[in-house]
Amino acid sequence: MARVRRASHAGSWYTDNPKKLTEELEGWLGATGLSKSPNVRGVIAPHAGYSYSGRAAAFAFGNIDPANITRVFLLGPSHHYYTPKCALSRATVYKTPIGDLPIDLEVNEELKSLGKFELMDLGVDEAEHSMEMHLPYLAKVFYGYPVKIVPILVGALNAENEAMYGRMLAKYVDDPTNFFSVSSDFCHWGSRFNYMHYDKKHGPIYKSIEALDRMGMEIIEAGDADAFKQYLSEFDNTICGRHPISVFLHMLRNCSTKIKINFLRYEQSSQCKTMRDSSVSYASAVAKLDE
Repeated sequence: MARVRRASHAGSWYTDNPKKLTEELEGWLGATGLSKSPNVRGVIAPHAGYSYSGRAAAFAFGNIDPANITRVFLLGPSHHYYTPKCALSRATVYKTPIGDLPIDLEVNEELKSLGKFELMDLGVDEAEHSMEMHLPYLAKVFYGYPVKIVPILVGALNAENEAMYGRMLAKYVDDPTNFFSVSSDFCHWGSRFNYMHYDKKHGPIYKSIEALDRMGMEIIEAGDADAFKQYLSEFDNTICGRHPISVFLHMLRNCSTKIKINFLRYEQSSQCKTMRDSSVSYASAVAKLDE
């Protein structure tokens, strides 16, 4: 019997009207001017409400050539549920307003058998938005293609476990029919986020935020998981998908395929000019065969 994860954030974080959602996604994807490439094997993309980050996310998903991909691994952070591990879904299908995405139960079982993953309850699964916000884009890009998904909720991992999960998942990168969708926003700045790092040498606050984010983005592009860890401990930048990104960097370090990450888009929800302001940053990247 199908165990369904509802599109629990449809109607609030993005429209639940299939026609309107399709039009929005097509509009954002078309506006990027990107051409699809079979060399794109993964993306890093934001997960805020579509009115905030839908446009930026298109710069990740607009690169995907769906023709040879049969499976998408989703790596998303946990916002509400604490676990020091990674967790797999108990669902068999994830719903979206524009088509359902079945879970690859075979790979789920394979991962479960390693004894390092926990299983998240449906309530935890539906409360979390980080992977759900990627689903409509995936349903749109893979429309008409028989793709399955492997959602992995990435908990508050220590450095050792980030490396361990990265090693475990690395073999899947070497299968060119697999794709990876890594979910993260970047700096959450302002008193409501308890984060107000400001380096005045960059000028206005929003420029300081951008400089800080770009420092992290460059380290991610260099593929250096250890330097990324060091950057986070030094600046404590509020990159909510730090753990999924770190796991992905370890996967790329441990696989045989040479893959390079490139950021294509950077936006902020608003420009902070005073200490009373707040903003969230959105960055979109592709992970591409490095030929």
